[in-house]
Amino acid sequence: MIHEECGVFGVYSEKPVEAAALAFYGLYALQHRGQESCGIIVNDDGLFFTHKDLGLVSEAFTEDVLTKLPRGRIAVAHTRYGTTGASSRRNIQPIEVNHQKGKMALAHNGNLSNAAKLRDQLELSGAIFHTTSDTETIAYIVTQERLKSTSIEEALSKAMNTLEGAYSLILMSAQKLICARDPHGFRPLCYGQLPDGTYIAASESCAIHAVGGRVIRDILPGEILTFGPDGVRSNQEHCGKQDKRLCVFEYIYFARPDSVIDGRAVQTARNKAGQILAMIHPVEADIVIGVPDSGLDAAMGFSRESGIPYSIGLIKNKYIGRTFIAPDGRLDQVKIKLAPVVEAVRNKRVVLVDDSIVRGTTCGRIIALLREAGAKEVHMRVSAPPFLHPCFYGTDIDSEDQLIAGHLNVSEIAEKIGADTLGYLPVEALEELAGGEGFCDACFTGNYPTTVPQNVRKDRFEERLSWKEN
Repeated sequence: MIHEECGVFGVYSEKPVEAAALAFYGLYALQHRGQESCGIIVNDDGLFFTHKDLGLVSEAFTEDVLTKLPRGRIAVAHTRYGTTGASSRRNIQPIEVNHQKGKMALAHNGNLSNAAKLRDQLELSGAIFHTTSDTETIAYIVTQERLKSTSIEEALSKAMNTLEGAYSLILMSAQKLICARDPHGFRPLCYGQLPDGTYIAASESCAIHAVGGRVIRDILPGEILTFGPDGVRSNQEHCGKQDKRLCVFEYIYFARPDSVIDGRAVQTARNKAGQILAMIHPVEADIVIGVPDSGLDAAMGFSRESGIPYSIGLIKNKYIGRTFIAPDGRLDQVKIKLAPVVEAVRNKRVVLVDDSIVRGTTCGRIIALLREAGAKEVHMRVSAPPFLHPCFYGTDIDSEDQLIAGHLNVSEIAEKIGADTLGYLPVEALEELAGGEGFCDACFTGNYPTTVPQNVRKDRFEERLSWKEN
């Protein structure tokens, strides 16, 4: 399975508010983007109060923890799935920095494609790293620039001249909340406002709605948006310097279906994917089902276009996150997470719709579950093209030798996973999903918008810090 990205959330108010509670509910709405760890830093009149922990938002932020965090005017929060750096406490965000000109806290979604190069330069200049994530590299560069700049937003603008790759940032200083999106706009970021005037920034619009806000707009690719004593100010000097390249997999899998990203409703995009699949890969069947959760909307689109009835054929255990580890290694985790609805699939020709196939192991087990439940045929349809290349911008795809489509053709994959037939969404259809806007499809095509790094392992910095774990 492809894992989620990260989720970032920020709060800015001219007067003290329940910033920690707002951040908690915002992260709760973004939980789908990361389930390894989470953190909230509240700014109470220039003093930073922090709580970070491994686990789900509801596990890390109990009622007792939340009541100990003070009211404040500003907060920054993060929920993490690590695509760079191991899963450990030291990598939990937001990152907090104290320097000669003040304090800073930073939450980041995305991966830098030049992270290794920048890290080498910083270490040779004397920098000492405590984490294995790209976020600390960004924090170092912004801090260096801040020592030579008149404001934190000026420092961030200068840092953006050095950073390459994907970064949607929410940065907090003693007086300001600052949002920034890389010039390609790989990762989503938007902002809105509550009825009391409090500003909210978040990875997805669903988080703004969750705390009772209205969405104002998306942060533009390359834009720096500052909330501070002087109001809301937009710096667009980096806008238009690069072609827009929003990750198209946000529409296929990452984002919640009730979110709107860059003006395009995620649910609309997924329905469209299913419709295209039905037109390009038709099949005679009795029922269409989706793999929860991101396959459901595409399955509905397939059903409407094909006229084959849609039904719920798989039930997801809602109390198990993606980080679930079975206490007995002999147990099939797919069976624990998903259960077939026997009466819906027994003696039926089933169309099974899912968002992707990575290694083929998970979908193979799902197909086996359906056959055990009595399905006569299983025809798999995938609402994304085949994964052929690693991603350098935040998606957890880091080696071609792990991708089943890299060494098997479609019919061979179908045989491997046990499907009667298999159909992928064609690359040419991605433009319809993204609403005609610019997007990144490098994991499908190999057409990378930035320079490609040499070492792409998720834990590529881990060796340098392994001694700290002893």
